[in-house]
Amino acid sequence: MKAKSGLFAGSLNSNELVIIQEHNEPKTVKNLDGQVCEICGDSVGLTVDGDLFVACEECGFPVCRPCYEYERREGTQVCPQCHTRYKRIKGSPRVVGDEDEEDVDDIEQEFKVEEEKYMLMHEEDMNSRDDDENTKHREQLLYSQSNGDFCGAKLDQKEKTDEWKSQQGNLLIETDAVDPEKAMKDETRQPLSRKVAIPSGKLSPYRMMVVARLILLILFFEYRIFHPVPEAIGLWFISVSCEIWLALSWMVDQIPKWFPIDRETYLDRLSVRFEPENKPNMLSPIDIFVTTVDPIKEPPLVTANTILSILALDYPARKISCYVSDDGASMLTFEALQETAEFAQKWVPFCKQFSAEPRAPEKYFSEKIDFLKDKVQTTYVKERRTMKREYEEFKVRINALVAKSMRAPSEGWSMKDETPWPGNNTKDHPSMIQILLGHNGGDNEGNELPSLVYISREKRPAFQHHTKAGALNALLRVSAVLSNAPFVLNLDCNHYVNNSKVVREAMCFFMDIQLGNSIAFVQFPLRFDSLDKNDRYANKNTILFDINLRCLDGIQGPVYIGSGCIFRRKALNGFEPPKTSKRSRVVQVHSKQDENGEDASIIEAIEEDKQLLQTDMNTEDKFGKSTLFMNSSLTEEGGVDPSSTQEALLKEAIHVMSCSYEDRTLWGYEVGMSYGSIAADTLTSLKMHTRGWRSVYCMPKRAAFRGTAPINLTERLNQVLRWAVGSLEILFSHHCPLWYGFKEGRLKVLQRIAYINSTVYPFSALPLIIYCIIPAVCLLTDKFITPSVGTFASLVFISLFISIFASAILELRWSGVSLEEWWRNQQFWVIGSVSAHLFAIAQRVMGGFLGNINAHFSIVSKAPDDDGQFNELYTIRWTALLIPPTTVTIINLIGIVAGFTDAINSGEHEWGPLIGKLFFSSWVIAHLYPFLKGLMGRQNRTPTLIVIWSVLLASIFSLVWVRIDPFVLKTKGPDVKQCGISC
Repeated sequence: MKAKSGLFAGSLNSNELVIIQEHNEPKTVKNLDGQVCEICGDSVGLTVDGDLFVACEECGFPVCRPCYEYERREGTQVCPQCHTRYKRIKGSPRVVGDEDEEDVDDIEQEFKVEEEKYMLMHEEDMNSRDDDENTKHREQLLYSQSNGDFCGAKLDQKEKTDEWKSQQGNLLIETDAVDPEKAMKDETRQPLSRKVAIPSGKLSPYRMMVVARLILLILFFEYRIFHPVPEAIGLWFISVSCEIWLALSWMVDQIPKWFPIDRETYLDRLSVRFEPENKPNMLSPIDIFVTTVDPIKEPPLVTANTILSILALDYPARKISCYVSDDGASMLTFEALQETAEFAQKWVPFCKQFSAEPRAPEKYFSEKIDFLKDKVQTTYVKERRTMKREYEEFKVRINALVAKSMRAPSEGWSMKDETPWPGNNTKDHPSMIQILLGHNGGDNEGNELPSLVYISREKRPAFQHHTKAGALNALLRVSAVLSNAPFVLNLDCNHYVNNSKVVREAMCFFMDIQLGNSIAFVQFPLRFDSLDKNDRYANKNTILFDINLRCLDGIQGPVYIGSGCIFRRKALNGFEPPKTSKRSRVVQVHSKQDENGEDASIIEAIEEDKQLLQTDMNTEDKFGKSTLFMNSSLTEEGGVDPSSTQEALLKEAIHVMSCSYEDRTLWGYEVGMSYGSIAADTLTSLKMHTRGWRSVYCMPKRAAFRGTAPINLTERLNQVLRWAVGSLEILFSHHCPLWYGFKEGRLKVLQRIAYINSTVYPFSALPLIIYCIIPAVCLLTDKFITPSVGTFASLVFISLFISIFASAILELRWSGVSLEEWWRNQQFWVIGSVSAHLFAIAQRVMGGFLGNINAHFSIVSKAPDDDGQFNELYTIRWTALLIPPTTVTIINLIGIVAGFTDAINSGEHEWGPLIGKLFFSSWVIAHLYPFLKGLMGRQNRTPTLIVIWSVLLASIFSLVWVRIDPFVLKTKGPDVKQCGISC
């Protein structure tokens, strides 16, 4: 791609074109004749007889002789494809387990006599000072090797060689240590990643405690169900029902946590295998998508830092293409990206020269660390000061653009050449695209830079645009036309790259020869900056990122969480994972005289693959009417058809961005990001796992991505509300994980249970809010949910409470999550359940009745809190979501006051039962404590409307309760036992 100064804007039928240069070199076609080793990529080579080397006679899996011999010597001794044990081939040494082959007569090759002769002759030249004695010793050694007992010949010659080398004063006895080429070849055959099991000393106690907790739950419910409370039967029934639901919810959440794992990657092996010296780089290209909508809630400086961190990735520049989707068609975003592209020409070379981390300049220059540590370049200090000054000037220019955007002219915005901005009407505008940086360009010193493309898809009032999922699908199509990398990375505009090697981490899984082809995506955990010290509203989500997703990785893989995820384009395009290899079981041998025929066979094989893919794609009904996009989808290794003209590529990019392109296609249903739910990320990963794909959870030591999160209570609750509504939309659709994909049988049982849990969890709000009110009811009515318990029942109750805390502590022990983070998560689970989850259920069930609650896709503010005092943390904005938790808190406070008053008036015998009731009310208030702190912050006091409604509802509830007293049995007339009247 080559950058141009003009902006291209047009609709489907527009013929306005801006010429762009060819942006991608032709991709090499994968050799299909079996003569390239599938492990190391080298030529398979020939046998000692001059024939094509075939390692496995069963399936013909192409493996070169060094890989074959290494696998027999150090590996499993089986073929990677058909798992048949390798037989010894003439010219290869014998290993343990080989059968006696009558037809293989190569004793000299079997015991490497020629190799040892060469080694000894080489050492003879280096040690010529003891000619006579050494020559005699070598002749004896060679004679013993060729005429001795063959069963021990290899061992004897090694011992004699080592003895001879020690006599010559050579301390390097091990020959492998002095052969770097052999060591490098061995390194290329090693796996690029591996699973790391959780130590059994940490995991086994946790599993045992979970089983013990389950047994205690059974004993607990056995007592609760068969020992009702006659004087408050209604209260008892409701409490037992809530307890059963919460216990089932815990079990569904716990079952998928049985197999947590960690993973380890080997970046050095990836580099050795795919970045050989003096050879073309073989790492796969990647397209990176960044989405933004509102430049007010998503400040341009935050977006610019994200893009700069992407452009500075530790990855070949020609293999990175960054696409920025501006769904708000904002001229501010466009001009800010132009400034970012200019600054990137200075920032990217600086990062790569001095290995800067992180590569987002705002974070890099704000870190309070010793930036001189481990820096040996004498020019580093000067260059850093210069770059910091350049960045400050860049910030001034961005802030000036933001200030200018606050004063919008009545006639609309105009560009520098006085041309009206095409996106002045954000809901009705044509498609726009401009290449800001191209692969053929670079900085002033000739350093190559990744490509940077700005796009804004067409918007028309009569069409449904599907918010973020629709924007990502448009990016998927445009990138397929312009660069067509086989992998894509999705990032929100506020999530910058914190680890410059993150793409290499993912490639260790995708480019693995054995498991890579079945992996649909690699998900990374998200970490957050600008949070308050105590993480009041559990924005870190450590239980999700450090426990739940690691457990899913041990089953079929984690779910997609909306950002920080690298996809295989083939999986996003709706294809199924490869079941078996398409290689022929018979390997054809071609001589040099048949090169033309061989090329023809290769072309024929490619055409057969294309026809197979075309049959699977159902042509236009699935992907739409774009020939170039169809052709790009046929390319397994990515790349753009070199025969396409520049004008055709640009016109097709506008075509696939049009708002009508997806009509009567399967986009959003079987292709691309899924529509039909606000939680499009969960639905997309559910469909991929149902097709049989796997996913991987990668947690590098240095966090891959960092970003900002809403620290304001109102915005945090709105975020949780949106997630809950999206989960319920999936639950009540035909994609419900209870039955979706059940016929195909590719979704594993534990993975299905995990998806069920991710969609039904909002319903826990109903029993939880009832259980939060029950303690106050008990205090107001002087009744309790359990009768007087005996010794055994008391032991079960105490043991159950101990097992709850013990299982949590053991879970934290193997996961590494701190106790404070776990407690914050528990607190906000209660806060979110009694507010956002409750409203999500109400909206789903009652439909438009609660029309004042907007749970549709909304942009959460991602502006960092520049004030060190966390002003946003104490800001309260009106929302109906604040009423339920406030009401629950006031009811429990009233109950505590009423309980103390009743105990004081009744005497000392009432203090014992009061303690049990106060424990549960205190439990509720302790969980709602962060919410109370948010309401009573030092700034922007609680809105009067919230206090009035909460006090009113709590007072009405208390008065009605005292008047009705529904859980106490009533009798009409006098008590005959007391008055003695015989009726």
